Amino acid sequence: MNPILHRLFLLLAPLALFLSSCGEKAPSESEGPYTVAATIGMIADIVREVAGDSVQVKGIIGEGVDPHLYKPTSTDVKALQAADVVFYNGLMLEGKMGDVLVRLARTGKPVYAVTEEILTLSDYILTDEESHEDPHVWMDVQGWIKAVNVVTKALSEYDSTNAATYQSNASSYIEKLEALDAYAKKSISTIPVAQQVLVTAHDAFNYMARAYGLEVKGIQGLSTESEAGVKDIEDLVTFLVDKKIPAVFVESSVSDKNVRALVEGANAIDHQIVVGGELFSDAMGPAGTYEGTYIGMIDHNVTIITRALGGDAPEKGLNGKLKPNSH
Repeated sequence: MNPILHRLFLLLAPLALFLSSCGEKAPSESEGPYTVAATIGMIADIVREVAGDSVQVKGIIGEGVDPHLYKPTSTDVKALQAADVVFYNGLMLEGKMGDVLVRLARTGKPVYAVTEEILTLSDYILTDEESHEDPHVWMDVQGWIKAVNVVTKALSEYDSTNAATYQSNASSYIEKLEALDAYAKKSISTIPVAQQVLVTAHDAFNYMARAYGLEVKGIQGLSTESEAGVKDIEDLVTFLVDKKIPAVFVESSVSDKNVRALVEGANAIDHQIVVGGELFSDAMGPAGTYEGTYIGMIDHNVTIITRALGGDAPEKGLNGKLKPNSH
């Protein structure tokens, strides 16, 4: 979806919600929970936290899958069509699903980008050198709280009978997110200043860097569709050696080939560097685990980064739920 159409879609989505509420059966008039589809796991997790048992949540893009490259299947399209409400990230994260989402909105189905509220902040969205908007807003907990607000408002309007419950659940969830945000700030601040550098497979951590005081270097660009050249690898090896950075990181949804090349290149010129751990970037951990929740995902990332770069964080993280030596 081109940027102009994307912006237009964001403007039309709230109208779609209004139109659908005029013509569809309200959830209070039907039996059982209604269905919400979410493109990525981090959004599905918000819906579960806010709505609880009132909804059945259908996640479209599974764990460990790269949303930048994901192409919707016919099953995905049917699931989106069958859902009563649809949430997606926006900012071109789900670029290959864009046409499907636009068609759904045009039918009058309530389709929401959780980045709607963020887009009203003139100085929030980060861009790369080619002015591509960075979609990885969940890496800043304060930014993701704004996504919780969007989901809560949309569900409260669609299912007004349970609006008070949704708002209460959201308030409780946001308290936990505020604690997570404070943990991230405190932990990362303990990393020696010269080592507050995060090197990963692609540029998924810029919002995290801005929020918590890191310098980030991604081998690939904002999208994993971009390619890293030999010179990119060589330049990063030189950077790592000059800065004496002790660790680099792989990502759960991105090939580790380029990161391994960095380690080999640095070690070849007598700078010992290690893979500090596997981070969750575009997808959460396995379903049913602590790391398979948004809070667990960020707790894992913050804890792994802090410890590998010489900072101070408990091995089991903020809530004592991380698997020991999971990195």
